Amino acid sequence: MTDSADIVPATVVALVPRDRVRAMIKAAFPRRKARLILPRSAADFAAVFHNELVDAAVIDVGSGNGDTRAAGALARDFPSVPFFGISGLLGAEGPAVAQCVSLGFADVLVEGVDESVARELITRHGFTARFSDALRIPPPGLGLSSGVQRKAWEYIVAHAGRRVHTMGLAHRLGVTREHLSRTFAADGAPNLKRVIDLVRLLAAAELSKNPGYDIRDVAAVLDFASSSHLSSTAQRVVGTKPASLSRLRSVDLILRFTRGHGRSRA
Repeated sequence: MTDSADIVPATVVALVPRDRVRAMIKAAFPRRKARLILPRSAADFAAVFHNELVDAAVIDVGSGNGDTRAAGALARDFPSVPFFGISGLLGAEGPAVAQCVSLGFADVLVEGVDESVARELITRHGFTARFSDALRIPPPGLGLSSGVQRKAWEYIVAHAGRRVHTMGLAHRLGVTREHLSRTFAADGAPNLKRVIDLVRLLAAAELSKNPGYDIRDVAAVLDFASSSHLSSTAQRVVGTKPASLSRLRSVDLILRFTRGHGRSRA
């Protein structure tokens, strides 16, 4: 199981106009536990999705203003990001809660009731947590069976497609970078750098399925140098164009990777 020290803090974007709800969210997501972004408008809320890898979105639907309604509609554009509403569940807030249901929100938290469990409820459904959980065990076709290989894999997938530096990974495992690269690729296993790129492309494929993203957005939020860099990585590592990522499943990409794309220069 991934060490808690390997977990990347969740990035949560929250549009919370009311002071008491903003205080609730700040208490639930202190700096040491998460990266909390608090935009002031629906436009700023939307812009975050094109600049950051967002794990979860929170909207104060109980505020009843136009910005929160507009922000909530983005749930349809970014289905890989769980959206959560916050409401007092008063009678007047019924239509707002109903809209959350129709838009496919993951949950609606109740102010005054769910404060103590808000962080757990939100982060366990976040993009990074789901991605890491789904890929925690290396696919058999990759041939990653040794302790070092599995620990490295867990660290890589815990970053959910964000850049992983081999020096940092080696330090985490208590070995030199040269030793890690050598032992990871032993017995015909894939090259470490190629595996890091594969995991980044698995995340890119998931994000590409969001109607609100184009290839430039995916490249930006995963910190590729450019959409051209993402394109060349996809061609080199899985033998496909980035435009095809949205229709390919993880199993498809891994199969393409194992068919001759797993080795590169160290």
